[in-house]
Formats: sequence, C-alpha cells, structure tokens
Amino acid sequence: MARIVYGFGSSHGPLLSTPPERWDLRAQDDRKNPKHPFRGGVYTFPELVEIRTGEKDFQKEMSIEVRRDRHDRNQRALDRLAQKLADVDPDIVVVVGDDQHEWFFDDIQPSFTVYCADQVINAAIDPEIMKTKSPGIALAMSASHPPEDQTYPVPRDLALAIIEQAIGDEFDVAISAKQPTDARGVIGVGHAVGFIYRRILKDRPVPVVPILLNTYFPPNLPTPKRCFEFGRSIGRAIAGWNGAFADKRVAICASGGISHFVIDEEFDNRMLSAIKNRDTKTIFTEPLNMFLSGTSETKNWITVAGILAETGLEMNLIDYVPSYRSEGGTGCGMAFASWD
Repeated sequence: MARIVYGFGSSHGPLLSTPPERWDLRAQDDRKNPKHPFRGGVYTFPELVEIRTGEKDFQKEMSIEVRRDRHDRNQRALDRLAQKLADVDPDIVVVVGDDQHEWFFDDIQPSFTVYCADQVINAAIDPEIMKTKSPGIALAMSASHPPEDQTYPVPRDLALAIIEQAIGDEFDVAISAKQPTDARGVIGVGHAVGFIYRRILKDRPVPVVPILLNTYFPPNLPTPKRCFEFGRSIGRAIAGWNGAFADKRVAICASGGISHFVIDEEFDNRMLSAIKNRDTKTIFTEPLNMFLSGTSETKNWITVAGILAETGLEMNLIDYVPSYRSEGGTGCGMAFASWD
C-alpha cells in the first residue's frame, strides 16, 4: 500500500514573486476594487480604511524596510519547503488547490475535481493573456508559468483510486481526464498547482495528482466540514491503494491562503492553530462568510488536514508572515507549514 510520508502547506500569492519595492502595483488594484470582503462584511476601499483605523500601524507595515523583511522571510520559508521536499524525495505529490476560472467557468464549476489523465501541461506565459492582466499580476505570472510548456506525469491509478473512494464515501466528485482547450490550444494547469511545480518542485518531473476545489465562486462552495471529510476520503484512498504504484511514498500539499486580499491576522492564527491541534470544532463552526475571496483558500489547508488526520504526522508552522501592501490592510497573510 502507498504511504503518506510528508505534508506541507504554502501560500502562493503574487507578492511572493514580486520585489518588495513593487508591492504598490497590487495596492493600486486594491484601491480600485469596490468590494473587499472582511469579517462578514463587504467594503469599498475607503470604507475599509475607515473601519481599520487604529487597528494597526499600516503605514509602518507598508514601509520598504518592513516589506523587505517580510519578503526575505517569505523566500526563506519557500526555500525551506523546497529543500525539505527534495530531501523527502516522494514518489508522488498530491496537490490540493483551487480553480479560479482557469479550467472551469460559469458553464460548469464543480465543487471538487480530481484530474486523472496520464499527464498535465504547465503552459508557458501567453503574451496575449499578459496584456489583459493588471501590472501587479503580470509581474508575478512567471512564478506559476515556465518559459516554455512543461509536461509532467500524473499517476492515473492513484487519481482513479481517489475518485472511486470519494464516490464510495458519497462525494459526487467531478473528474477531468483531459485538459481544456481554447483557440490558442491547451489551457495549462492553474496557478495553485503551477506555483508548486515552479517554486517548490523547481520544475522537476515528479508525478502529481492535482485536486481542485471551488472555494471562490458561489453558490456551490463546499463547507469547511465537507472539505475536511473529503480530505479524509482522499487519505483513505491513498492508504488503501493497491494499484500499479501502490508501494510508493506520497507527499500531500495545500496550496494557497491564508487571508487575502484583506489580511486578518486573528483569523489566520485561529485557523492555523486549529489545523495544527486538530481542533475540528473551531474549524467547522467558523462562519462561512469568513471564507471569501482569497481567504477561501484556507479550505485547501483544511482538506489537507483531513488527508493527514490519521497519519500521525504533526503540523509544524515554519512561518506566518502578514505581508501588507496598503493603508487598508490589504495584502496576504502568508503561511508555510510542514507535517512531519
């Protein structure tokens, strides 16, 4: 049978791939955004500045000295995760991420999807797509996209085992056995998986099973409890896998999070502590309106917590780095953790 030997979680936000001197590019987008979800409400940027006045010295947080410090901490944490994964040298990595209208759109948006083809392509940056992105996003796209198309193996047997277990556990999981295409050709794997390929795996052709959640787009958002239970189903599938590669060592990855694009340090610390301590009561009773926008990617971590729940591996927080970029407290609560 396969063995889960390691787990890790990593933020993948654009600031991780943006020089601290240029974080203002994303802050410009924040100031134009009329809808900022925060602690159950939705605010314009001026309203956000007003309600957060006195909460924290955001001007200090925005100083170049602090930004450089946060950037350096983020890079050290990413380097540590990359080195640890290289040291563990798993045969397979299961990556839990979210789709943000990259493969799925308004015509169909599954809550849970398991990719089960024999290979997956991480596509190079398309210059035409780059033109449609804001400067802050365009600058960071190389963190998820290689200079040339890269093809990676997918352990189809394991993907099918995960699907079969999910159906047996009464999860009506969707499958994707072929990458979608558009007029330009194959649409590459989304940023949640692409970032892990590029920054953590360093483009090494390690077999990966991409598992995609819809955390962003109502109305079929899975609840935290449902994500955790789906994770437990994945864990059972791996533990009971008797396929062609069933003697393999498997690592599990949570890609994304934690709070963004409005940083909420209280939420982040509460969720990270609950995940570390297996405190499912806190996770399950957190109001659903806290899991909006990028903060919804916390559900990727919750799913991974479910996968690892019965492994005996313990979560160790490598670093939590609130990376602020505006006077409204926007940015990303970057988190990096390993299960050893």
